[in-house]
Amino acid sequence: MGFGHSHTHDHHGPGQAGAGRARLAIACGITIGIVLAQFLGAWLTGSLALLTDAVHSLTDSIGLLVALTAASLMFRAATTTRTWGWRRVEILAGFLQAALLLGIGIYALIEGVQRLGLFGSGHSPDIAPELLLIFGAIGLAGNIASLAVLARGRRENFNMRAAFLEVAADALGSLGVIIAAVVLWTTGWAQADAVAALLIACLIIPRAARLLQETSRVLLDFTPAGLDLEEVRRHMLALEHVEEVHDLHASMIATGLPVLSAHVVVDEACFTTGCAPQKLAELRACVAEHFDIAVEHSTFQLETRSIADQETHVHS
Repeated sequence: MGFGHSHTHDHHGPGQAGAGRARLAIACGITIGIVLAQFLGAWLTGSLALLTDAVHSLTDSIGLLVALTAASLMFRAATTTRTWGWRRVEILAGFLQAALLLGIGIYALIEGVQRLGLFGSGHSPDIAPELLLIFGAIGLAGNIASLAVLARGRRENFNMRAAFLEVAADALGSLGVIIAAVVLWTTGWAQADAVAALLIACLIIPRAARLLQETSRVLLDFTPAGLDLEEVRRHMLALEHVEEVHDLHASMIATGLPVLSAHVVVDEACFTTGCAPQKLAELRACVAEHFDIAVEHSTFQLETRSIADQETHVHS
């Protein structure tokens, strides 16, 4: 016997989804322009900081294209073969973007250390600071424009959040390029470029690692962060007629869509007096209203002790 909501899962209207796609498309176009400008600048100046920022921007553009594709797929209706539709595409998109960010951050870290000569002889090519400043400013202006476009939708889901974080990190990277250009221009210290590259890497890596961890938790069906299943179990056991709760599972399908299921052993009176529907309603209200993570999509199997004793695969 189960209790739950319908499986349409349309938590965002078509208008909101369309607005998200439009924002991503505009940001993607801006970022592609930044990539072309920064690669040209890196080739003309030989700057590691600008090259790192250019590759980071390239990662942004790829990530935004993935995000745009995900935004087009994730709200498609569920079917009998895809019972949650394409909702989890946003998690995959966020995971891939985080992995790309982490890779480029590690590359910048290694190359920056080599240029500084911390573990051997360093090498700092001649860099034209005025060109570095110009291309850094172009990158920053483009990133600010993209951030303005993405700002309204950044809390909608992992997909939009990943896109916003990528562009934000790239904006900080462009700012680092500008600072390196100013230092190089005013002091002549050639290693300022390598230092800026290291700072950009230090900005990228923690953000990427955190997003990678969060999306991995969803993909591995971990319990949603902030939901204590033992506390949920205690609250359910406090309900009248509930004797045991087992096979209690909770996971996150996509942003804003936690789900929970459990086998609930109730006394025989629930089935002889007809109070089972009321008990299901109480269990549903329990997980939807009493915890920081509201689980509105829940499924409960009510069973007697004799039925529970016949189960061969019981989880705590």
